[in-house]
Amino acid sequence: MKKPIRVAVTGAAGNIGYALSFRLAAGDCYGPDQPIILQLVEIPQAMKSLDGLVMELADCAFPLLHGIETADNPDDGFKGANQIFLVGARPRSKGMERKDLLQANGTIFIAQGKAIEKGAASDVRVIVVGNPCNTNALILARNAPGLPEDRITAMTRLDQNRAVAQIASKTGAQTTDVEHLVVWGNHSPTMFADYFHATVKGKPVAGAADTAWLEKEFLTVVGQRGAAIIEARGQSSAASAASAAIDHMRTWWTGTAPGEWASMAVMSHGEYGQPEGIMYSFPLTIKDGKYEVVQGLTHNEFAQQKLRATADELVGEREMVKDMI
Repeated sequence: MKKPIRVAVTGAAGNIGYALSFRLAAGDCYGPDQPIILQLVEIPQAMKSLDGLVMELADCAFPLLHGIETADNPDDGFKGANQIFLVGARPRSKGMERKDLLQANGTIFIAQGKAIEKGAASDVRVIVVGNPCNTNALILARNAPGLPEDRITAMTRLDQNRAVAQIASKTGAQTTDVEHLVVWGNHSPTMFADYFHATVKGKPVAGAADTAWLEKEFLTVVGQRGAAIIEARGQSSAASAASAAIDHMRTWWTGTAPGEWASMAVMSHGEYGQPEGIMYSFPLTIKDGKYEVVQGLTHNEFAQQKLRATADELVGEREMVKDMI
């Protein structure tokens, strides 16, 4: 069996972290032959709850789980970590504005960026799940200047999964029939689920579903799905967010299949005319742990407006946290 990798999870006792920890321990992310050591991180007030999670994980007797360590601070929690899931953040509650989240969570990601640079493994790769995840990831990157910026990503795979599910349902297909449906921009209602380049059963989605539905209801449902879930259950997405985080890191770990694209928010260097220095979701291909932005895609005026709108929002968020970066 392979040497264990160290996988850190912040906010581990929270709803997303709880769901995520069992999936990781079961081998759903790194495969059936890759053992892991879980490094579970929480705030001091939640350590008793974390003890309960540790007991449950132990009681599952997962063959791939070769150790569990806990910490109440990122400096201890990230030591030697190869993979880091930054889940812990103040959750968005009903009626809460993104600017409120940015201010509340910014200081968390300043400290975590410094801790990752100081103590994580040299091959560390990071996914930011805690919202607003794109700009939280930017804060993290700017506070870990010695870490290669391509090691830090933010999660838009949840938006991609939501979009795929909506298209499959609308067209009577299976989710595996939907390909090249990726998300551009911010993990927010402004994100753009790019159906123009997507196919279902090998045929363009734009021909398989009504244009009016795609432009209005589809984009609205996907963009506001998080708010709808809060309205329905009184809490933010949990199991679906954990599942998307697994998908994100599994794809980064194993690579994309030939012809497959994955949505991740990464540091923009001006690809497709988007502003530099923001964490922007692009369609990516991945091989040997390294991603590349898919090149050569064209966008009509409708799509270009969507890409600009979500970029403008990210630039605005960056301005809100300029004292943190």
